[in-house]
Amino acid sequence: MSVLTTNTTSTATPIVPAGAWTIDPAHSTIEFAIRYLGVATVKGRATEVNGTITGGDESRIEGVVPVSGLTTFDETRDGHLQSPDFFDAERFPELRFAATSIGRADDDLVVEGDLTMKGVTKPVILKGKLYGPTTDPWGNERIGLDLEGTVDRNEFGISWNAPLPAGGFLLPDTVRLSASFSAVKAG
Repeated sequence: MSVLTTNTTSTATPIVPAGAWTIDPAHSTIEFAIRYLGVATVKGRATEVNGTITGGDESRIEGVVPVSGLTTFDETRDGHLQSPDFFDAERFPELRFAATSIGRADDDLVVEGDLTMKGVTKPVILKGKLYGPTTDPWGNERIGLDLEGTVDRNEFGISWNAPLPAGGFLLPDTVRLSASFSAVKAG
């Protein structure tokens, strides 16, 4: 059984090193994956990543991804993802995440937060690792963060699907999320 520990007092060692950290979009990725026809995994990526990490006793992670920057590297499919069937980018141009708790369970970092997609906000739990701090060759202090989790797309109103001739559906409800961030400490 895992025991979640969080920073609740000023005497605790911060889980995220103290300071303000800016997510470096050139060295960070957010990806999603879903089974297609039950036989293949289709992956997508956010081409734009913007966010901040605040370390110390009251650590926070906040980020925004423009829906227009989501790609599966197939123009037709990407157009469908932008449509009202999926993200409805015209009405809901951003995906947002705000951590409500950052803690540890055994060796894993556990980030609980609110994810907003298509105008619907739901709690999610992401697990992963925190790396650093370290200094890059240009003198910038950096931390790294890898997180993974799943969401039920239907909970966000992303319910489009198509029945298969032999039964079942084209897409499952569960979507895997992963993020890998490099963040630079604000000077």
